[in-house]
Amino acid sequence: MGYNMARDLTEATISIQQQMAIHLTNNHYPPVPISMVQPCIDAIYACDEQEYDKLIKLPEGVVWRGQSYASARAIVEGHHLEAWLYSEGDEEQ
Repeated sequence: MGYNMARDLTEATISIQQQMAIHLTNNHYPPVPISMVQPCIDAIYACDEQEYDKLIKLPEGVVWRGQSYASARAIVEGHHLEAWLYSEGDEEQ
């Protein structure tokens, strides 16, 4: 599990929403609520655009440090989403 499972999910022929749901519910203990799927995806896209400090709205009932928003960087780090980030070494085919 962990990073290897996340990396395998990025290569699966399923949508990013499905990948994220599997990652959040199976690669974390306790499982992360499904309501975090879209904020996690938004955080990945923001970080890919180097908008690390972009604030992402959290779902109802979810708070980060007492706030209803979290930075893209905090969401990526807190939910171990590094496998989904584009890096300079990745080649698009």
